[in-house]
Amino acid sequence: MKEIQATELANKLKNGEKVNIIDVREDDEVAQGIIPGAKHIRLGEIPDRLEEFNQDEHYYMVCRSGARSGRATEYLEANGIEATNMEGGMLAWEDETEVPE
Repeated sequence: MKEIQATELANKLKNGEKVNIIDVREDDEVAQGIIPGAKHIRLGEIPDRLEEFNQDEHYYMVCRSGARSGRATEYLEANGIEATNMEGGMLAWEDETEVPE
């Protein structure tokens, strides 16, 4: 399974790259914050929403710590969709985006 660090994904966004980020967390988790531009599809909904994924595009999967998004990444890859898991999930993203004092 391919993985990417939060810093690498943040740099892609900062550089203006078009990236497809899918947040697989539950509604209450997403309410606390989501990566700008990310699409919210709960992990349990992915099999039913597989037609929303374009086989010609690449997806970056995100959850709270990286475990659920890892499962989502493996599922998408098994279905012929290119996906990469963001290591450490939103916990790593928060570390990445905090401004030092």
